[in-house]
Amino acid sequence: MKPHLKLAETLTPDGARLTLHSHDRSFCIRINGQDLMHSATACSELQLGELAMEGLAGKPARVLIGGLGLGFTLKAVLEKAAPDLSLDIAELLPAVVEWNRTFLSGLNGALLADPRVNVLVEDVGPVLSRAVAQPYDAILLDIDNGPTAMVQATNSGHYRAQGIQRIAHAVKPGGRVAIWSARPDHAFERRLAQAGFAVKSVPAKLYATARKTTYTIYLADKKT
Repeated sequence: MKPHLKLAETLTPDGARLTLHSHDRSFCIRINGQDLMHSATACSELQLGELAMEGLAGKPARVLIGGLGLGFTLKAVLEKAAPDLSLDIAELLPAVVEWNRTFLSGLNGALLADPRVNVLVEDVGPVLSRAVAQPYDAILLDIDNGPTAMVQATNSGHYRAQGIQRIAHAVKPGGRVAIWSARPDHAFERRLAQAGFAVKSVPAKLYATARKTTYTIYLADKKT
């Protein structure tokens, strides 16, 4: 039986314990001992990237990913993207970036060296605020557990009315915002619509062969 190994550990700004584990060539990040993300069940993260890039595949575009995680959304975006893509990744935790560049380099971490990728080690909020001057064609958010915070309480602010307005100002007319959520959230869906987005909820599976859907991806297209 192959062992479960704890590779690294850090604390979040809220003081929670974030740990990186490996087992039989799979990787997992846990928060206070509870699984947060796993490389064997990354189907929804890939789907997030694919859906966000619909209509942009092979075209010059400016894209923002909020939340690096294990890099699967980054992988999906780069596979669809043109050579002249400009891609910003905002990741709050320096350790997660470092883990991707070291322990996870054979997974998706090596993609951070792609010349199209610019890593911003900061909260996505200020990045969105700055983007008013140069809005994005697509914004992808995979922060925490979606509208219900799990890692850091302040993350829920991105999904409230003020946070959604900030997102709306940061994306071009006709642009797309794709948001990962651990569960359906009809109140959040209504807030997106009230902010001027055409909203669609897409069920997402834990893994490709799963019979049932587990997560939800919200697609919010900014009206022109």
